[in-house]
Parts: sequence; C-alpha cells; structure tokens
Amino acid sequence: MDKLFGTLRLTPLGARRRTRPTALQAAAEYSGRWGWTLAVGSPARPAAPAAPTACDCGVPHCAAPNLHHLVGPVVAPGASAAELAARCPADAPLLLPTGHQFDVLDVPAQPGLQALVRLERMGTQVGPVLASPAGRLLLFVAPGTAERLPDLLYRMGWDDASLDLACHGLGSYLAAPPTPLGPLGPMRWLRRPAPDSAPPEARLLLGTLAYACHRTRARTAEFAS
Repeated sequence: MDKLFGTLRLTPLGARRRTRPTALQAAAEYSGRWGWTLAVGSPARPAAPAAPTACDCGVPHCAAPNLHHLVGPVVAPGASAAELAARCPADAPLLLPTGHQFDVLDVPAQPGLQALVRLERMGTQVGPVLASPAGRLLLFVAPGTAERLPDLLYRMGWDDASLDLACHGLGSYLAAPPTPLGPLGPMRWLRRPAPDSAPPEARLLLGTLAYACHRTRARTAEFAS
C-alpha cells in the first residue's frame, strides 16, 4: 500500500447491485434537489476505434465526447416534472453545463484516486466526484476555476510541470450519470453530492492532485526508460 496516498479502487460495474436511475430520475435529482442547470445532448456519433473518446470540439479530455454538438434546450434549476419529462427523453444524453454552479477538475483515474484518499485522510472537504469509463476522475470545484487555473498552478509552483490535469469551465459540458460514453459504459458517481455542500475552492485540492499526477507520470517515465 502506498504510505503517502493509500489506495482506493473503483467498484466494478457488475458488482454494484443498486438499480441505475433513469435519465428522467437523474434529471429530477440534479435540477430539483441540487439546483443544477441541465442540457440535453445529441446521440453519440461514431468515433474512431483507436480514439473512442475523441471529440472534435478541441477541449482536452472532453467530458461529453460527441454528445454535446446538438445540445437541446437548457433546463433551468428547479424545473417541474412535466418540463423535465418533455425536455429530457429517456434515450437522450443528459449533460451538465460546467461553469455555472461548478467547474470540474479532470485527472487520470490512478493519481486521482490516490489524491482523493490523501485529501480525505487530511480532512479536506471534497465535493462530488465522478468516475468516467474513459479512465478519468472528475472532481467538482467552485465555478471560475478554469479561468484561474494557470495562475493557481503558478502560485503553487506547478506552472512549468507537464501535468495531465484539465479543468472544464464555462462553455463545456459534462456527461451526467447515467449517461454512457458510447461502448465504454456509463458515467457514475464515486462521491455523490451531499446536502448543503458547495463545491470546494480548487486551491484546497489542486496541490495534492498536481503532485499525484506528477508522481504518476514520473514513475511511468522511469519504468519506460
């Protein structure tokens, strides 16, 4: 076991017995309970077999690859059940526009899981966390983080490091559970939203995440050499 970070593993999909919610049930929870803005995407377009998560929007590690090109009407927080039923059909991708109620830090699953263990051991308040079937972890943070990310990394001394760390902010979309990313499988919660808990400030998480990403990349380069 890693003495600094500890270990945390994703539960295989087949081992989870809880029934997966329908898109409409999920939409009602996100809009009514959590007050999040929703959007409905387009059916996924075929991607190249070598790059199943590639998206032509140009966003690094797009969190809704090939699902957001024909986004339907935006559904405001607190929409009625009838409005949700009309705008969120069961077979349509359910999306969360980032940059409104939250931004999302996007890191590879392995360092992300290690950092999450470390943060929780330190007692740091961590917000919602999504596990992507593309092998990424998505951590909800305060809106506006994407714009401030370069300055935050500079202040922490990580501005010149090669980090596999992205942030989705205004203008980007996140595929919300139970939306699948094509044949890879569905998005799912690793840490669900909690009542009365706003997404944390990114500075509380970023140092640990950046170190874990750097450490993993350095180890990978060492083993490859």
